[in-house]
Amino acid sequence: MALGMNFDTSGTGRKFLPIVKFDAKSGDMMIVNRDPQSDGTWEKTEIELKFPTHAVCDFANIEIGWIGYVDNKFDYVMAKAGQKMPACPSSEHKQGVRLRMFFKDHGLREFSHTSKNVLRVIDAIHTQAESEAAANPGKMPVITITGTETIKMQTKQGELRFKVPAMEIAKWVDVPAEMKEAAKAEPAKTSAAKPVAELDDDF
Repeated sequence: MALGMNFDTSGTGRKFLPIVKFDAKSGDMMIVNRDPQSDGTWEKTEIELKFPTHAVCDFANIEIGWIGYVDNKFDYVMAKAGQKMPACPSSEHKQGVRLRMFFKDHGLREFSHTSKNVLRVIDAIHTQAESEAAANPGKMPVITITGTETIKMQTKQGELRFKVPAMEIAKWVDVPAEMKEAAKAEPAKTSAAKPVAELDDDF
C-alpha cells in the first residue's frame, strides 16, 4: 500500500496548526478552534462541516507514524511517507497519519487519525493522488468529501459499526498560499506533544 502502513497491527518544530477532526463513531467532521481568553485559558469551539465539503490536500508531505496520549497530551512520532517508518515508542501509541488540508472557509488545518478504517480510506486516496501527480505538476488535489460510509466489523463484543469519510479527487489546483507558507516552516522533528485533539480509533 502507498503509505507503507500495516493495518493488521493492533514533533514537530513547526507551529501547531488548528485542526479538523473526524469522529469514526458518529461520522461527524468538525472544525476545531481554540481561542485565548483574557484569564489565560483557552476556549474551544467546534463547527460541524456539512457534506459535501471540499479541501485541498497536501499529500506530497503526508506523514505516517505513531500517535499516543502521553502526559495529558497527544504525542506524535512521525516521518514523511516514503521514508522509514519510525519505531513505535510505547504501547500507548497507535499507528496514525497526519495531513495538511486547506478549506476555503476555514483556512489551513491539520488532520490526524488512528482509526484503521479511516487510514485505509486515506491510503486509497493517497495512492490515487500519487498516480495523478505527474500529470498535474506543481498542483495539489482538491478532495471532495461527499459524506460517510458505514463499516461493519465483527468483534468479541459482537458487530460494531464505524463511519469513514467518502472521498474522491475532484480536480487539481495551484498550491494555496497558506500551503506555501507552511512549507517554509522548520523541518519536522521526530516527536512532538500537542494539546488534546480527540482522536478516534476502531476499538
